[in-house]
Amino acid sequence: RLFVDKIQQCATLFDFSEPLSDLKSKEVKRQTLNELVEYVTVSRGVLTEAVYDEIVRMFATNMFRTLPPCSNPTGTEFDPEEDEPNLEAAWPHLQIIYDFFLRFLESADFQPNTAKKYIDQKFLLQLLELFDSEDPRERDFLKTILHRIYGKFLGLRAYIRKQINHTFHRFIYETERHNGIAELLEILGSIINGFALPLKEEHKHFLVRVLLPLHKAKLLNVYHPQLAYCVVQFLEKDPSLTEQVIKGLLKFWPKTHSPKEVMFLNELEEILDVIEPVEFQKVMVPLFKQLARCVSSPHFQVAERALYYWNNEYIMSLIGENATVILPIMFPALYKNTKSHWNKTIHGLIYNALKLFMEMNQKLFDECSQKYKAERQKEKEKVRERDELWSRIENVARKNPKYKDFAHTAPHAHSLSSGAKIDADDVDDLTAVSKKDIENEAKEVSVCL
Repeated sequence: RLFVDKIQQCATLFDFSEPLSDLKSKEVKRQTLNELVEYVTVSRGVLTEAVYDEIVRMFATNMFRTLPPCSNPTGTEFDPEEDEPNLEAAWPHLQIIYDFFLRFLESADFQPNTAKKYIDQKFLLQLLELFDSEDPRERDFLKTILHRIYGKFLGLRAYIRKQINHTFHRFIYETERHNGIAELLEILGSIINGFALPLKEEHKHFLVRVLLPLHKAKLLNVYHPQLAYCVVQFLEKDPSLTEQVIKGLLKFWPKTHSPKEVMFLNELEEILDVIEPVEFQKVMVPLFKQLARCVSSPHFQVAERALYYWNNEYIMSLIGENATVILPIMFPALYKNTKSHWNKTIHGLIYNALKLFMEMNQKLFDECSQKYKAERQKEKEKVRERDELWSRIENVARKNPKYKDFAHTAPHAHSLSSGAKIDADDVDDLTAVSKKDIENEAKEVSVCL
C-alpha cells in the first residue's frame, strides 16, 4: 500500500519555469522518485494489477504534456553540432520518472497481459508525440521505452509501425520539421532486423514510399546514418530490392547541395558493400554515370568521396567483372579531370583510378583512350568549322553600308565569331597521358593514403 501511495504522491506536478518556487516539495518528490526506482529494481512480487494502473497513470500525468513551440520555427535548420538544444526545465523529475518506467518494463515480474489494459493505443499515440521534444535526453529515453514496448506487446507492433509511418509522412510532405526522426529510425533499424522472410508487401512499401523519400528532406544530415542503416538492413534481408533502392537514390540525388551529395555517396558505398553481383549488373550503367558526374564535380569533397570507391576491394572486384561496360562510362570524366580539375589531391586520386583501370584491362584502356581522343578531335573540328562559318558571315556583314554604324554603336558586338573561340578554348588538350605519368602520379597518392 505504501508503494501505491508513493506512486500517487509523485503524480503531483510542479512549475519548473519558476526555479525558486516550491523548492522543498520538488526535492521531496525527487527523493520519492529515487526510492521508487530502487524499490522496483530490487524487489520482487510488487507488481500487482493495481500497481500497473497507478504507474501508467503517474507516468501519463507527468509526461503527456503540450511541448513548447519550436525555438526557431522559421529560421535556419537546426545543426546538432553547432546549435544548443532547448532543454526541458522539469528534467530533474522527468529523468527519474523515465528511468522508473523503464525499469518497470524491464522487471522480471512484468506481465504484458496485465499491462496491455493500460498501455494501449491511446497511450502509445501520446508517447510518440513526445518524440518531437527538443531535449535529446528525453528522446533517448523515449527511444528505449518504445523499443521495449514493441518487444513485449505483440498486439501493438502493427499500430506502432503505422503511427511511425504517419509521423514520417507528415515530416516528408507537410512540415519538414520533427526532432525525433533519428530516434524513430534507430528503433526501426532493429525492427527491420527482426522482419521474417519473405518480406511482407507492407514492409516493401514502407521502404519505397517512406525511407527513400526521406532522402529529399533538408534536414537529412540530422538522421542520415540511421536512415542509411535501415536501407542497408532491407537490402540484406531482400537483395532483389537493390535496383529499386539505387534508382530511388539516383532520382533524389542532390544537384546543388554538396554536403548532401557526400552523404549520398557514403550511403551508396554501404549499399555496394552488400550488393549481389547480379543486382549490381542491373544498376551499374546509371550508377556509374552518376559517379562520373561526381568525379567531375568542382566541389573537391564530392569528387574525393567518389574516387575513394576505387580503394574499396569489393567494389573494385565488381568493376573488374564488368569493366567493358564501366570503363567507357568513367574514362572521359577521369581523363578530362587529370588536366582540368583545380585540386591537386583529386589529380592524384584520378591517376590512381586510371592506373587501376589500366592494370585491369590494358587493351580496353587503350581503346577507350583512342576513342576519347578521336571524339575530342571531332569536337575541335566542329568548333573550327563553326568559327570559319562565323568569319564568313562577318566578312559578308562588313560589306553592308550600315556595318560601320553598327560597329560604332556596339563596339563589343562586332566580332561574331568570339563565341565560337570561347568554345574552342574549352575543348580539352589532347596531349597524351602516358602510362608512366599515370603510374608516377598514382604512386604519389598511394604514399599519401
